[in-house]
Amino acid sequence: MFDRSAPEISDLVVDYDPHTLERRHVSKSKLIETLRGHGRRAALRVVESIPARDDVLDALAVDGMLVRSHLELQRLHEEFRVGETVRSFVAPMIALARARTRERPIRIVDVGCGLGFITRWLASRGELGDDLEFVGVDYNRAFVRAATALARAEDLPCRFEAANAFELSVPGHVYLSTGVIHHFRGEDLARFFAQHARAGALGFVHVDIRPGILAPIGSYIFHHARMREPLARWDGFWSAVRAHDARTLAAASQQGAPGFELAVVDAHPGPYAVVRIFQAIVGASPALAGQLPAALAPLGKRVERVR
Repeated sequence: MFDRSAPEISDLVVDYDPHTLERRHVSKSKLIETLRGHGRRAALRVVESIPARDDVLDALAVDGMLVRSHLELQRLHEEFRVGETVRSFVAPMIALARARTRERPIRIVDVGCGLGFITRWLASRGELGDDLEFVGVDYNRAFVRAATALARAEDLPCRFEAANAFELSVPGHVYLSTGVIHHFRGEDLARFFAQHARAGALGFVHVDIRPGILAPIGSYIFHHARMREPLARWDGFWSAVRAHDARTLAAASQQGAPGFELAVVDAHPGPYAVVRIFQAIVGASPALAGQLPAALAPLGKRVERVR
């Protein structure tokens, strides 16, 4: 029914050098050609409205569009209480990290943090302890500047960096993300999980939309009813289409992080499917061997062991 390989607009309108993180020019004509190849007319209309000079997308216009879209995404996260969901998943991993290492603070790194809503929410209302350091990381400097300003205005104990989350000068103990892993496909998804071991992570918690027959329909209705920014409407719906099922996440995490103990949460919520629209892939490093099941025990039958 859907071509899940078709990219989201936000994946195409920005491009970064993987080593320097310098922003590279994006050709508007090539971008339009790519979307035409996937037959995405609605996405085409969004891209065609973006200003360009000499066929290069205007970076300021793109950043403004992305920031406005993420502000609308923040409202969605507030309405769906995503902060509480993430906290319930990440709290057991923080407890394991706290028991395993004497290093303080325990660093929680939010990968692809965007405007930092989850990082800021956990820092302000997570009630996870005073021995934690929350770090939001994103390639996009416009996001990092906005997240930093919001955290400063709210006087929150967290910080944000424009960097590769797995190459920080001071690495994290626990890595988390929200709505990020569906952007990775195939071998790129396995490589994403492989980076945790190289960074020395004690564990990870990656939360994303749980796929299903109703997910794209519900997402389409909600985003068209609630979102004003055209990019937010399109990408919000397409994120639900592209979301990975538990089997795909399990296989990719096993391939990329073979030494980690793994579990999925809320992949099959049964009658709670209407309200539990997110799932998580959770991993504990070999240093925590055998401890993950007990840590996740309070979540009960919502947890399914992968390995």
